[in-house]
Amino acid sequence: MRKNFIPILVAFIITFQVNAQTLNTEITENTKTPYLLGKIDKSGLEGDNYKSWFTKNYNDYKPNASITSAISSELKSYTITLFMGTWCGDSKREVPKLYKVLEASNFPMEQLTVVAVSRQPDLYKQSPQHEEAGLNIHRVPIVIFYKNGKEVNRIVEHPVNSFEEDIENIVTVNNYKSNYQIVTAVDNILKTKGLKGFNKNKKQIFKKYKDNLKSISELNTYAHILFTTDRKKEAIEVLKFNTKLFPKEPRTYSSLANKFYVNGDIKKALKLYKKALKLDPKNEQIQKNIATLKSN
Repeated sequence: MRKNFIPILVAFIITFQVNAQTLNTEITENTKTPYLLGKIDKSGLEGDNYKSWFTKNYNDYKPNASITSAISSELKSYTITLFMGTWCGDSKREVPKLYKVLEASNFPMEQLTVVAVSRQPDLYKQSPQHEEAGLNIHRVPIVIFYKNGKEVNRIVEHPVNSFEEDIENIVTVNNYKSNYQIVTAVDNILKTKGLKGFNKNKKQIFKKYKDNLKSISELNTYAHILFTTDRKKEAIEVLKFNTKLFPKEPRTYSSLANKFYVNGDIKKALKLYKKALKLDPKNEQIQKNIATLKSN
C-alpha cells in the first residue's frame, strides 16, 4: 500500500506543478512586445510588462459605491469568464475597471476565470486550450456571466453604460443588450439553423439591424474569426452579407476578395478587388492586389 502511495503522490505533485506553471504564461518570441496567453490572474496583469497600464487604469477608476453595494449579494451566485488580450487597447482600458468593480462588490475572485487570447494570425483571439471554442469570442474583452452553469448574458468589448450599471441590469431584470447585437443574432442562427437558415433570414436581419450598425468591422471581425477557425463557408457568406449592408464601402469588397484569394478562387477575388477599386481608385494596396492576381 505504501509503495503505491509514493508514485501517486509524486504524480500529483508533478500535475500540480504543471498546472501552476501554465498560469500567466508569457509569450516573448516572434512578437514585438510580450503578451500573456492562456489562463491568467491579477498577478499576471501586475507583472512588469503590463502593470503600467493595468495599475494606472485600476487606480484611476472610481466605481459607484451605491451600485457595487447593491449588486454584491446577488453577484456572488454567478461565475464569470473574462476573455481579453494583453495586447488589445480595449482590454487595457476596460479590464482594470472590471477588476475594480468586482472587488468593490466583494465578488469571490475564485469564481472569476480569465483567459488571455493570442494576437498571432494563426491563433487570432484563441487560447492554447481553446476555452473560447463555441463561445463567439469575436471581440475582446468579453465578460460572460454564468448562473447554474448556463450563460445568462455578456458584456462585449466595453460596457454600454458602466460595468456597475451593466452588471446590475444582468443580475436583476436582465434585459441587457450588449454591443454588436447583429453578431449575436448571426452567430445564433448559424449555430442553430446553419447556412440555409442564415440565408433564409438575411432580409429579416438586414431590416432589423442595418440602421444600428456603426461600421463594417462589426461583421468583418466576426467573419475573420469564422475563417480562421475553419468555418470558411460561413465566413464568406457573412462577408457577402456585409457588402449588402455597406454597398459603398470598398473594404467590404476587399475583405471578401481576400478570403476568396486565400481559398484559391482567383477569378472571384479579382472581380471583388475591381469593385473595391472603383469605390477607392487611389487605394495602392488594392491596386497591388489586382496586379498580383493578374500576373498569376
